[in-house]
Amino acid sequence: MGNELDFHGNIRTPDIRMLYDMKEVLYDREWLDRASNVELYYMYRDLYKDESNLEKMKEHNLRYDITVIPPRMLGREYVKTAGHYHPYVPGTELSYTEVYQVLEGKATYLLQKQEGDLVTDVMVYNAEAGDCIVIPPNYGHITINATGDTLKMANWVARDFSSVYGPIKELSGAAYYLLVDGFITNPDYGEVPPIRSRETMDYPEFGLSSGEDMYDLVDDMDKLAFLTRPQDYTSAFKEIVGK
Repeated sequence: MGNELDFHGNIRTPDIRMLYDMKEVLYDREWLDRASNVELYYMYRDLYKDESNLEKMKEHNLRYDITVIPPRMLGREYVKTAGHYHPYVPGTELSYTEVYQVLEGKATYLLQKQEGDLVTDVMVYNAEAGDCIVIPPNYGHITINATGDTLKMANWVARDFSSVYGPIKELSGAAYYLLVDGFITNPDYGEVPPIRSRETMDYPEFGLSSGEDMYDLVDDMDKLAFLTRPQDYTSAFKEIVGK
Protein backbone atom coordinates (compact mmCIF):
# COMPACT_ATOMS: atom_id res chain seq x y z
CA MET A 1 0.00 0.00 0.00
CA GLY A 2 1.02 3.59 -0.31
CA ASN A 3 1.36 3.75 -4.10
CA GLU A 4 -2.27 4.41 -4.94
CA LEU A 5 -3.01 6.89 -7.74
CA ASP A 6 -5.92 9.31 -7.55
CA PHE A 7 -7.14 9.72 -11.15
CA HIS A 8 -10.05 12.18 -11.21
CA GLY A 9 -11.28 10.83 -7.90
CA ASN A 10 -10.79 7.17 -8.82
CA ILE A 11 -8.23 5.52 -6.53
CA ARG A 12 -6.18 2.92 -8.39
CA THR A 13 -3.50 0.49 -7.26
CA PRO A 14 -0.57 -0.34 -9.53
CA ASP A 15 1.01 -3.35 -11.10
CA ILE A 16 4.56 -3.23 -9.74
CA ARG A 17 7.72 -4.02 -11.73
CA MET A 18 10.27 -5.53 -9.38
CA LEU A 19 14.04 -5.56 -9.84
CA TYR A 20 14.19 -9.32 -10.31
CA ASP A 21 11.56 -9.04 -13.07
CA MET A 22 14.24 -7.10 -14.97
CA LYS A 23 17.23 -9.37 -14.35
CA GLU A 24 17.60 -10.45 -18.00
CA VAL A 25 17.81 -6.89 -19.37
CA LEU A 26 20.18 -5.15 -16.93
CA TYR A 27 23.75 -4.14 -17.66
CA ASP A 28 25.41 -4.38 -14.25
CA ARG A 29 25.15 -8.07 -13.41
CA GLU A 30 27.74 -7.91 -10.62
CA TRP A 31 25.63 -5.32 -8.84
CA LEU A 32 22.47 -7.36 -9.48
CA ASP A 33 23.99 -10.41 -7.79
CA ARG A 34 24.23 -8.41 -4.54
CA ALA A 35 20.99 -6.44 -4.84
CA SER A 36 17.72 -7.16 -3.05
CA ASN A 37 14.45 -7.42 -4.94
CA VAL A 38 13.19 -3.83 -4.65
CA GLU A 39 10.25 -2.13 -6.37
CA LEU A 40 11.31 -0.23 -9.51
CA TYR A 41 8.23 1.31 -11.07
CA TYR A 42 4.45 1.39 -10.97
CA MET A 43 1.97 0.83 -13.80
CA TYR A 44 -1.63 2.05 -13.54
CA ARG A 45 -3.53 0.57 -16.46
CA ASP A 46 -6.90 1.34 -18.02
CA LEU A 47 -7.56 4.65 -16.32
CA TYR A 48 -10.69 6.69 -16.99
CA LYS A 49 -12.45 9.68 -15.51
CA ASP A 50 -15.95 8.21 -15.60
CA GLU A 51 -18.00 5.43 -17.14
CA SER A 52 -18.82 7.56 -20.18
CA ASN A 53 -15.11 7.92 -20.94
CA LEU A 54 -14.58 4.20 -20.45
CA GLU A 55 -17.29 3.37 -22.97
CA LYS A 56 -15.66 5.67 -25.53
CA MET A 57 -12.31 3.97 -24.94
CA LYS A 58 -13.80 0.52 -25.40
CA GLU A 59 -15.65 1.64 -28.53
CA HIS A 60 -12.35 2.79 -30.05
CA ASN A 61 -10.38 -0.16 -28.63
CA LEU A 62 -8.02 2.10 -26.68
CA ARG A 63 -6.62 2.26 -23.18
CA TYR A 64 -5.05 5.09 -21.16
CA ASP A 65 -2.32 4.24 -18.65
CA ILE A 66 0.08 6.03 -16.31
CA THR A 67 3.52 4.79 -15.29
CA VAL A 68 5.54 6.22 -12.39
CA ILE A 69 9.31 5.63 -12.28
CA PRO A 70 11.11 6.94 -9.17
CA PRO A 71 14.81 7.81 -9.55
CA ARG A 72 17.21 4.94 -8.93
CA MET A 73 20.52 3.58 -10.12
CA LEU A 74 20.66 -0.07 -11.16
CA GLY A 75 24.34 -0.33 -10.39
CA ARG A 76 25.96 1.80 -13.10
CA GLU A 77 22.78 1.96 -15.18
CA TYR A 78 19.87 4.36 -14.83
CA VAL A 79 16.49 2.90 -13.95
CA LYS A 80 14.43 1.96 -17.00
CA THR A 81 11.41 0.00 -18.17
CA ALA A 82 11.78 -3.60 -19.32
CA GLY A 83 11.29 -2.65 -22.97
CA HIS A 84 9.02 -4.28 -25.53
CA TYR A 85 7.75 -4.45 -29.09
CA HIS A 86 4.13 -4.52 -30.22
CA PRO A 87 2.44 -7.26 -32.27
CA TYR A 88 1.46 -6.72 -35.89
CA VAL A 89 -1.95 -5.38 -36.84
CA PRO A 90 -3.75 -8.36 -38.44
CA GLY A 91 -3.40 -8.41 -42.21
CA THR A 92 -0.51 -5.93 -42.24
CA GLU A 93 3.26 -5.84 -41.80
CA LEU A 94 2.99 -2.95 -39.34
CA SER A 95 2.84 -3.22 -35.58
CA TYR A 96 0.43 -1.34 -33.36
CA THR A 97 1.74 2.05 -32.26
CA GLU A 98 1.67 3.96 -28.99
CA VAL A 99 1.96 7.53 -27.75
CA TYR A 100 3.50 8.75 -24.50
CA GLN A 101 3.28 12.06 -22.69
CA VAL A 102 5.54 13.14 -19.85
CA LEU A 103 3.38 14.40 -17.00
CA GLU A 104 6.12 15.09 -14.44
CA GLY A 105 9.90 14.93 -14.57
CA LYS A 106 11.99 14.12 -17.64
CA ALA A 107 12.24 10.96 -19.74
CA THR A 108 14.72 9.45 -22.16
CA TYR A 109 12.95 7.33 -24.76
CA LEU A 110 15.01 4.85 -26.75
CA LEU A 111 13.30 3.47 -29.87
CA GLN A 112 14.79 0.71 -32.02
CA LYS A 113 13.64 -0.92 -35.24
CA GLN A 114 14.48 -4.57 -35.81
CA GLU A 115 14.35 -6.13 -39.28
CA GLY A 116 15.10 -9.83 -39.26
CA ASP A 117 18.07 -10.36 -36.98
CA LEU A 118 19.36 -6.80 -37.32
CA VAL A 119 18.53 -3.53 -35.60
CA THR A 120 18.46 -1.00 -38.44
CA ASP A 121 17.59 2.22 -36.59
CA VAL A 122 17.94 3.60 -33.07
CA MET A 123 16.38 6.91 -32.04
CA VAL A 124 16.61 8.69 -28.69
CA TYR A 125 14.30 11.47 -27.48
CA ASN A 126 14.83 13.52 -24.33
CA ALA A 127 11.38 14.69 -23.26
CA GLU A 128 10.20 17.11 -20.58
CA ALA A 129 6.85 17.60 -18.90
CA GLY A 130 4.13 18.12 -21.51
CA ASP A 131 6.06 16.57 -24.40
CA CYS A 132 4.55 13.75 -26.45
CA ILE A 133 6.44 10.92 -28.17
CA VAL A 134 4.81 8.74 -30.83
CA ILE A 135 6.22 5.21 -31.17
CA PRO A 136 6.13 4.42 -34.92
CA PRO A 137 5.15 0.99 -36.25
CA ASN A 138 7.74 -1.79 -35.88
CA TYR A 139 9.81 0.03 -33.25
CA GLY A 140 10.55 -1.46 -29.85
CA HIS A 141 11.07 0.99 -27.04
CA ILE A 142 12.24 1.52 -23.49
CA THR A 143 11.89 4.49 -21.15
CA ILE A 144 14.79 5.62 -18.95
CA ASN A 145 14.71 7.96 -15.96
CA ALA A 146 18.21 9.45 -15.97
CA THR A 147 17.40 12.16 -13.43
CA GLY A 148 17.11 12.57 -9.69
CA ASP A 149 13.37 13.22 -9.90
CA THR A 150 10.36 10.94 -10.23
CA LEU A 151 9.14 10.43 -13.80
CA LYS A 152 5.40 10.22 -14.34
CA MET A 153 4.17 9.54 -17.85
CA ALA A 154 0.94 8.57 -19.59
CA ASN A 155 0.25 6.52 -22.69
CA TRP A 156 -2.56 5.76 -25.11
CA VAL A 157 -2.42 2.30 -26.69
CA ALA A 158 -4.70 -0.34 -28.22
CA ARG A 159 -6.38 -2.28 -25.43
CA ASP A 160 -6.55 -5.78 -26.93
CA PHE A 161 -2.97 -6.98 -27.36
CA SER A 162 -0.10 -8.08 -25.16
CA SER A 163 3.30 -6.39 -25.42
CA VAL A 164 6.09 -8.53 -26.84
CA TYR A 165 8.95 -8.66 -24.32
CA GLY A 166 10.82 -11.71 -25.63
CA PRO A 167 13.12 -10.20 -28.30
CA ILE A 168 14.54 -7.56 -25.93
CA LYS A 169 14.81 -9.98 -23.01
CA GLU A 170 16.61 -12.57 -25.17
CA LEU A 171 19.24 -9.99 -26.15
CA SER A 172 19.84 -8.76 -22.57
CA GLY A 173 18.08 -5.45 -23.10
CA ALA A 174 17.89 -2.80 -25.79
CA ALA A 175 20.64 -2.13 -28.32
CA TYR A 176 22.15 0.47 -25.99
CA TYR A 177 22.43 0.86 -22.22
CA LEU A 178 22.42 4.30 -20.61
CA LEU A 179 25.08 4.41 -17.89
CA VAL A 180 26.38 7.29 -15.78
CA ASP A 181 29.01 7.90 -18.48
CA GLY A 182 26.54 7.85 -21.37
CA PHE A 183 25.21 5.31 -23.85
CA ILE A 184 27.16 2.14 -24.59
CA THR A 185 26.27 -0.59 -27.05
CA ASN A 186 24.85 -3.92 -25.97
CA PRO A 187 27.34 -6.55 -27.20
CA ASP A 188 24.60 -9.17 -27.59
CA TYR A 189 23.38 -7.31 -30.67
CA GLY A 190 26.62 -7.39 -32.62
CA GLU A 191 26.72 -4.44 -35.01
CA VAL A 192 24.14 -1.72 -34.36
CA PRO A 193 23.58 1.65 -36.05
CA PRO A 194 24.60 4.83 -34.23
CA ILE A 195 21.97 6.59 -32.16
CA ARG A 196 20.00 9.29 -33.92
CA SER A 197 19.19 12.02 -31.40
CA ARG A 198 15.72 13.38 -32.17
CA GLU A 199 13.95 16.52 -31.03
CA THR A 200 10.49 16.29 -29.51
CA MET A 201 7.70 17.68 -31.68
CA ASP A 202 3.99 18.30 -31.88
CA TYR A 203 1.80 15.95 -33.94
CA PRO A 204 -1.09 18.15 -35.13
CA GLU A 205 -2.54 15.41 -37.35
CA PHE A 206 -3.02 13.35 -34.20
CA GLY A 207 -4.19 16.22 -31.99
CA LEU A 208 -1.04 16.05 -29.86
CA SER A 209 0.68 19.24 -28.71
CA SER A 210 3.21 19.79 -25.97
CA GLY A 211 1.60 21.09 -22.81
CA GLU A 212 -1.91 19.97 -23.74
CA ASP A 213 -3.18 17.02 -21.71
CA MET A 214 -3.57 14.18 -24.19
CA TYR A 215 -6.18 12.51 -21.98
CA ASP A 216 -8.56 15.17 -23.32
CA LEU A 217 -8.52 13.32 -26.66
CA VAL A 218 -11.09 11.04 -25.03
CA ASP A 219 -13.52 13.65 -26.42
CA ASP A 220 -12.04 13.39 -29.95
CA MET A 221 -10.90 9.79 -30.19
CA ASP A 222 -10.87 9.67 -33.98
CA LYS A 223 -7.58 11.58 -33.65
CA LEU A 224 -6.12 8.46 -32.05
CA ALA A 225 -7.03 6.11 -34.90
CA PHE A 226 -3.32 5.91 -35.83
CA LEU A 227 -2.84 3.69 -32.79
CA THR A 228 -5.01 0.90 -34.14
CA ARG A 229 -4.80 1.56 -37.91
CA PRO A 230 -1.18 2.58 -38.58
CA GLN A 231 -1.53 1.40 -42.17
CA ASP A 232 -3.70 4.46 -42.84
CA TYR A 233 -0.98 6.88 -41.68
CA THR A 234 2.20 5.70 -43.38
CA SER A 235 3.12 9.16 -44.68
CA ALA A 236 2.78 10.66 -41.20
CA PHE A 237 4.96 7.94 -39.69
CA LYS A 238 7.59 8.43 -42.40
CA GLU A 239 7.80 12.09 -41.40
CA ILE A 240 8.04 11.15 -37.73
CA VAL A 241 10.89 8.71 -38.34
CA GLY A 242 12.69 11.26 -40.51
CA LYS A 243 14.50 8.90 -42.86
